[in-house]
Amino acid sequence: MTISMYQASVPRLVNILGNLSNILDKAQAHIDAKKIDASVLPNFRIAPDMLPMSTQVQIACDSAKGLVARLSGVTSPVFEDNEKTLGELKARIAKTIEFIQTVPAASIDGTEDKAIVIKRGEKETHYKGMQFMLGHAMPNFYFHVTMTYAILRHNGVEIGKRDFLGNP
Repeated sequence: MTISMYQASVPRLVNILGNLSNILDKAQAHIDAKKIDASVLPNFRIAPDMLPMSTQVQIACDSAKGLVARLSGVTSPVFEDNEKTLGELKARIAKTIEFIQTVPAASIDGTEDKAIVIKRGEKETHYKGMQFMLGHAMPNFYFHVTMTYAILRHNGVEIGKRDFLGNP
């Protein structure tokens, strides 16, 4: 049995983004129960040089939509990075899921050898589709979702591994 580029990406991204949205619901319940200032968790970082939780969610969403857009050749929607509340972050997740679900499998399948070029400043990194997906985009996506999870756990939000994994 083989697994397609689409099956290795879109359903996994949708699943984990949905789980992330559910985790943010638990974070909101924690804020409400403990009467915490609603701006604390979105702005929290575990280390001084770490990006805040809101940015972790934004990058996870950008990684997901960027992967799907680059593989399929469609234009990725641009979201302003202005979310300040958990509700706004959940809305960004929902928009991301909505976008990636609009891209048909036929647009992603067969992109294993597609040339992907990522520019950061003056530096260009060249990938093939499979290498980009498995070696860069998916690990980056999971990293930022995991950082969000770690920030929330650190702050006492009652979430566990099952919340992260959901029902794959």
